[in-house]
Amino acid sequence: MRALLLPVAALLLSEALLLVGHGLQLTLLPLRAAMEGFTDTEIAFTGSAYFSGFVLGCLLTPHVVRRAGHVRAFAVMASSYSAAALVFDLLPTVTSWLALRTLTGLTIAGLYMILESWLNERSTPETRGALLSVYTMLNLTMVVAGQQLVNFADPGSGALFAVSAIILSIALIPVSLTTALVPAPLESTRIDVRGVWRNAPVALVGSVTAGLVTGAFWALGPVHGRALGLETFEITGFMSVVVLGGALLQLPLGRLSDHYDRRLVLLGTALLGALLSVGLAVVDASGGWVLYLLAASWGACTMTAYAIGLAHANDHAGAGEFVAVGTAVLLVHGAAAAVGAPLASALMGLRGPGGLYEFCALMLVLFSLFAMVRLRVRVRPAVEESEPFRTVGEVTPVALEMDPRVDSGWASPTERQAD
Repeated sequence: MRALLLPVAALLLSEALLLVGHGLQLTLLPLRAAMEGFTDTEIAFTGSAYFSGFVLGCLLTPHVVRRAGHVRAFAVMASSYSAAALVFDLLPTVTSWLALRTLTGLTIAGLYMILESWLNERSTPETRGALLSVYTMLNLTMVVAGQQLVNFADPGSGALFAVSAIILSIALIPVSLTTALVPAPLESTRIDVRGVWRNAPVALVGSVTAGLVTGAFWALGPVHGRALGLETFEITGFMSVVVLGGALLQLPLGRLSDHYDRRLVLLGTALLGALLSVGLAVVDASGGWVLYLLAASWGACTMTAYAIGLAHANDHAGAGEFVAVGTAVLLVHGAAAAVGAPLASALMGLRGPGGLYEFCALMLVLFSLFAMVRLRVRVRPAVEESEPFRTVGEVTPVALEMDPRVDSGWASPTERQAD
């Protein structure tokens, strides 16, 4: 493991610092928006702006890197994100935050893509699987660590924005000083949404559902916690256990989907997630440990759906289509996440804070009905022909190229049957 990580230590250090600063903002911004008097709908739209910026960043970053190179593009993205972190505190208006959150989504996607392309080129087909797993766990761990920093200062002051900006600025140093060879220019993103719908509609609809649910959660989860009367440290704990629940169960559920129809696993987690959503909609701050147990279980059901859906889509991807199919699933997921928060906020306006999880329950039930129909229409190929599940976090199309199956002449189960 040491031999694997040492050549990319500087890149992983920059990634870790970026995600601590990013994780801090994920929880801080909704809390501060509520303190500034933003309505739930306005907070939801600022969350949507972030996901819209993320999708835009996936599409634009290759052009920026080709023009300026990896190191300078990284410096531009990190500096822009750091500056935006400070401007949030200086201009606490809805209009400003819409623009700033779009910018932060764009820049974090660009930073991911630059680092992932670098890691991809510094690895080999034999080490990419292990490196991708380390990278995914680093992402989840650092985001949770960043969330906990919210407890060390008043979210209503500018201190936490300054801390985030400092961490993001320091993240520039390891990449700027690394002697690792600069990778080849990024290629433009190729998308095959139509192909995914034709071959694996459950994967596509599951990705949309996961985007709607998680987009609503990230934008409005802290607002829901504040409405319940939770203290700041309780809100950060709640958000973190959701992420940890998803992180801990992603691999076991993925392995389960290796042995059974992945659509059945998606259906089961969606139905259970819908029930847990109802529980979260009615429980209040007095729930104590029950609230956190529900949160962890809910995260295990909802935060894993994207990865399992991606694996299902890849089971039906032909040789040479792996990245295009994965990119389609990723960008559809991001676009849905941008829509989820405003829809959930509308229901919160009608039903109160619990409307957030009532929205999640509704989306998960609708997906379950769709999955049931598809299970009757189409029979899955033999289970032994599914490719082994691999964990994924919040990644970009470049990270899909790190999967060792891209280098192995991987083909879909249908093609292997034809062979």
